[in-house]
Amino acid sequence: MVGPVDLFAAASAEGAWTVGEVTRRARAVIEAGLPPLWVRGEVSGFKAWRSGHWYFTLRDATAQLRCVMFARENRRLPAAPAEGMQVFVFGRPTVWEDKGELRLTVLELLSTEQGGLWQLAFEKAKAALARDGLLAPGRKRPLPRYPRRIAVITSPDGAAWRDIAAVVGRRWPPPLAELLLVPAQVQGDGAEDSLCAALGRLGRLPGGAVDVAIVGRGGGSKEDLWTFNSERVARAVAVAAVPVVSAVGHETDVTLCDLVADLRAPTPSGAAEAVTPDRQEVEEALDRLAQRLARSLTLRAQRAVDRLERTGDRLTAAIEGRLERAGAQLAAYGARLDALSPLKVLARGYAVARDARGAVLKRVTQLPAGLAFRLRVSDGEVPARVAES
Repeated sequence: MVGPVDLFAAASAEGAWTVGEVTRRARAVIEAGLPPLWVRGEVSGFKAWRSGHWYFTLRDATAQLRCVMFARENRRLPAAPAEGMQVFVFGRPTVWEDKGELRLTVLELLSTEQGGLWQLAFEKAKAALARDGLLAPGRKRPLPRYPRRIAVITSPDGAAWRDIAAVVGRRWPPPLAELLLVPAQVQGDGAEDSLCAALGRLGRLPGGAVDVAIVGRGGGSKEDLWTFNSERVARAVAVAAVPVVSAVGHETDVTLCDLVADLRAPTPSGAAEAVTPDRQEVEEALDRLAQRLARSLTLRAQRAVDRLERTGDRLTAAIEGRLERAGAQLAAYGARLDALSPLKVLARGYAVARDARGAVLKRVTQLPAGLAFRLRVSDGEVPARVAES
């Protein structure tokens, strides 16, 4: 059984407690009696100060509790809670002595909705990108089939860079494309600025143009990957100077950068396979193409020979027909000419008289007595003379 409480045990010499003594004792009692705990309630009166600290009230139907979440804690969250949002908070109860208030110093904050604040921030940024047409499939650019320079935006100390280099070297030894590492911070404070700056440099890299870029990192927790869900980083990916392949985390991790990139790869190794051809596959494809070309040329040549043979047969037949028709026509003309020949007349018993010059003597007056002439008969000529009458 609890003994009687000494109301003056900690009192001042004047016999009464000061306000500061009461609040300090209340703080000590609260902090000793209530360990850090989870509390559920509705956010009300949210304010974000220039310092980065968040102040709000957590309430339910019967009571309310003042809360503070310092900047070093809330910077890990993707977004601030909205007014009226139901949340779970994990924090340490305490008393703020200067105002005599019971407060909760919040260490963790989660939305009671599915996916929590992370999913809420993701959907909000995704909707903004969709409104601007950055998620439309039609704006995605094709990747070059045989790139000469590939930029890789990632941490130089991460496994992603080593995996990409290994895959590119294995698919086409020696490497078909030059790999250019563009170092960037991929998580933590400053990662957004670092990634945006690296993406902006793609069109200004030294040593010539870059054909395609890979941006990403290896696996990690939702918090580790959250930089790639930044709307600012996603917009930088969308407006990059060259086609971008996003390769963030594992196959089950889908980020905003994956959605706006020209191609989403399940892993960094998958991105390396997507941007570089496989030498063996290309050689096999060329062999198949050569075989198809040879078969096609053989078939076309055979078709040409067949056409030439058919054309020759038709030409021969046409010439023979033409000659036959010409022969028949010539025979007909010959027969007509033969019918008109004077020799035919002579063959019927007629004769033609010609003088010494060969002129035909047609009238009696041309044949005076004693005139020598030649008489043409059917089988030759005979000399003749006109007798005196």
